[in-house]
Amino acid sequence: MKTGEFKMENHLTPLTMIPSGNKVRIISIAGGRGMQERLVSMGLGPGSKIEVVKKGAPGPFIVALKDCRLAVGTGMAQRIMVLEEE
Repeated sequence: MKTGEFKMENHLTPLTMIPSGNKVRIISIAGGRGMQERLVSMGLGPGSKIEVVKKGAPGPFIVALKDCRLAVGTGMAQRIMVLEEE
């Protein structure tokens, strides 16, 4: 962590707030059943560990999951609640 930055310990954060290069664990998905099923089918379910490759704005978030990269729209990323990994 760089000087001047702060980290909220044990607080859920939307994926959209995570800087590129950080690793996180998905805790929950605040969306309807269809969105949850779609994300889980992509491997982005609760408990999944991912790395933010490119922070969307504007555009999709690119996340790395094991040895593949996935694009997630900003609206979906806002509903994915995560905890930062050490």
